[in-house]
Amino acid sequence: MTSTQTSGARRAPAATGGPSRSPRPAGGRGEPARRDPADVAQLAEHPVSYRRIGGLFAPHVRRLFVVVSLIVSSSAIGLATPFLTREIIDHALPNQDVALLLRCVGLLIAVAAATAVIGVLQTWLATGVGQRIMHDLRTRLFAHLQRQDLGFFTRTRAGEVTSRLTNDIAGVQGVVTSSATSAAANVTTVVGSLVAMLALSWRLTLISLVVVPPAIWVSRKVAHMRREVTARRQTALADLHGQIDESLSISGITLAKTLGSGPALADRFTTTSRGMYALEVAAQLAGRWRMATMSIIFAAIPALLYLAAGLPATSAGMTIGTLVAFTALQGGLFRPLMGLLDVGVQLTASTALFSRLFEHLDLPVLIDDPTDPVPFADVRGEVAFDDVTFRYPGAETDAVSGVTLRVPAGGHLALVGATGSGKTTLSSLVPRLHDVTSGAVRIDGVDVRDVALADLAAAVGVVSQESYLLHASVADNLRAARPDATDAEIEAAARAARLHDVVMALPEGYDTLVGARGHRFSGGERQRVAIARTLLRDPRVLVLDEATSALDNTTERAVQEALDVVARGRTTITIAHRLTTVRDADVIAVLDGGEVLEQGTHTELLAAGGAYARLWRDAGAVEQSVDSTLAA
Repeated sequence: MTSTQTSGARRAPAATGGPSRSPRPAGGRGEPARRDPADVAQLAEHPVSYRRIGGLFAPHVRRLFVVVSLIVSSSAIGLATPFLTREIIDHALPNQDVALLLRCVGLLIAVAAATAVIGVLQTWLATGVGQRIMHDLRTRLFAHLQRQDLGFFTRTRAGEVTSRLTNDIAGVQGVVTSSATSAAANVTTVVGSLVAMLALSWRLTLISLVVVPPAIWVSRKVAHMRREVTARRQTALADLHGQIDESLSISGITLAKTLGSGPALADRFTTTSRGMYALEVAAQLAGRWRMATMSIIFAAIPALLYLAAGLPATSAGMTIGTLVAFTALQGGLFRPLMGLLDVGVQLTASTALFSRLFEHLDLPVLIDDPTDPVPFADVRGEVAFDDVTFRYPGAETDAVSGVTLRVPAGGHLALVGATGSGKTTLSSLVPRLHDVTSGAVRIDGVDVRDVALADLAAAVGVVSQESYLLHASVADNLRAARPDATDAEIEAAARAARLHDVVMALPEGYDTLVGARGHRFSGGERQRVAIARTLLRDPRVLVLDEATSALDNTTERAVQEALDVVARGRTTITIAHRLTTVRDADVIAVLDGGEVLEQGTHTELLAAGGAYARLWRDAGAVEQSVDSTLAA
């Protein structure tokens, strides 16, 4: 089975995110395994039944049976080697029996060849089973996490999700291909070796049973010391890697250069690197001590057996061939016996590994496809908020309360108000990024909760202030919206979004990599990529969430022109701080504290002299102040 370790941190609950954990074998060669407290805590918090784990292996039970049969066969065939060796030493060589010698030598070669072939076949089958289980778990978990609501990703660190999908699932393969097969091989080897040793000499077997336990105890003691030193080194190494990741990423470099903190970061890195010196030396010495101890043990045990074979009281006429064969058998007993002593620890670690995976697989899907989705084709785009209330999980107050709004197909609804007034939350209910607590959001009279998520995503497009780009080519970023889009369709969308000329100025045009998070592009250019993606999808309802608020005036005008092209003939819901961008909207709704204070056209709201009129006057004063500052 497999074990996992966390460097320098206690594991946090999945809801809040925990440190990334990398699975590793429970104990190495000669290494004792100890129950990881994090594994014990994981199982206490999220118990997992062996029946459920067994269910993962059930479809592959025949292959697993073949694997176990091959392991048993390989171990059994391998036990013939010491007996053939005894036959050669005791009979073939002393008696110059060439025929017997040839038979024994041929059988020795055949045994080696058979065990080698069986080993290759066993690895192929076991790896295949492990990969199939890993593939099934990985795809199931990825698909399940894709269905989680935004709240899950707000609560959970990205590193935790990545760790589950990579490290923990990779450990599943280790359970099948390495740990489980190793445990089966260890059992077979130990049992078979003891039987063969008894058949060769029961006296030497008794001596071995007395000598081996203290030898194992000494080896484990030294290995525990090495584990402690290695754990400290791994913690320091994790700190070193963390500094590298933070300081040498594109964002870290930008921050260091703008803050002038490069020298301080270099000094900090130097201190951490210097601390690795003593730990590396100690780790190497601990490893050398472990190897030295193992060497002494491996030399001492055969020496004691030779002594026993040479003393009249214990030899009982033992032949040289028997002694050589017995020593070979006993020499191969040490490591599998130590492996069996760690089975309990390995079982805990492996069960915890599955527990972490099942913990995420068992997360409820709060926003899911309806059981019987309503057909949703030929969407006109009429949007209605019917007495909508929404409260974030765990919050004490409503983010949106009793909102009723209508926007006709092809119309334009503008949501304005101060930061935190509920504009973005209200708009997020249309594409079902959240579900209403009460009331309903309807498109063409159909509650969005009754529509298949894929159909809703095709009908509603969102362009937000922060446009996320993949670390891929421009074309691939655009095709993320529509994988089957042709080059001509991509170019047409880019032209409409005022992006084509920008792309053609790049070294490789549409095949140019945009860089990590789109750093090759400016904010306005990233926005235009997002607009082009939206155009490719051709949604009937468009949500513009402060899509230009972070841009300068020149860039804003260019992006606004592109947005105007996108909005033509579509129902548009715009969230804006700059009121000049929404003055021509069909309906302007002013929100405060999640409630609609007033709604109407720009002219109507100015004439009413209410909240919108005050916002308009304040916005004008700010713009005049900015203009005066720039002129000065």
